[in-house]
Amino acid sequence: MGNFTLTKSRILRLLKEISRRLGRRGLTGEIVLFGGAAMTVVFSSRESTRDVDAVFRPAKIIRDIAAQIGKERGMSETWLNDAVKGFVSDKGDHNLYYEDRNLKIFSASPEYILAMKCMSMRLADSKDEEDIKYLLKRLVLTRKEDVFALIEKYYPRNRIPAKTQFALEELFDKLK
Repeated sequence: MGNFTLTKSRILRLLKEISRRLGRRGLTGEIVLFGGAAMTVVFSSRESTRDVDAVFRPAKIIRDIAAQIGKERGMSETWLNDAVKGFVSDKGDHNLYYEDRNLKIFSASPEYILAMKCMSMRLADSKDEEDIKYLLKRLVLTRKEDVFALIEKYYPRNRIPAKTQFALEELFDKLK
């Protein structure tokens, strides 16, 4: 597989191709962007992402269409994946980003993405810290207590990993 960088324009072209293929089948779909894809496409806070973390429906059909597009273009067949669903909260919120006849694209709210990024925080080889700093600034959050209150809006306190607490404390120490 070629190592394709998923920039904002490339992701939007790929999503529009999914929409076209849904239309050919007489179907409509929905995709909710999370993680690096939302940071790249919706917030334009970074140039690219490695894959598109999303929740989508109809799940099997969109997964199959995305895999076919990936195969045709020499990309990973999992460039669009729903591995993020393990971090999806039933209290999550999202906003409509783009809509055409066959596809609605939503993005998780910046607050929800911050909470998810904190919950799934990868410390090594990751853009999580940069994304978290960007979201803290965008949301004007300057105290770790406020960040924990925000996380608890979406996730029960007992689900917040210890690594999240330690990483946020370290991050706020760096920001002082």
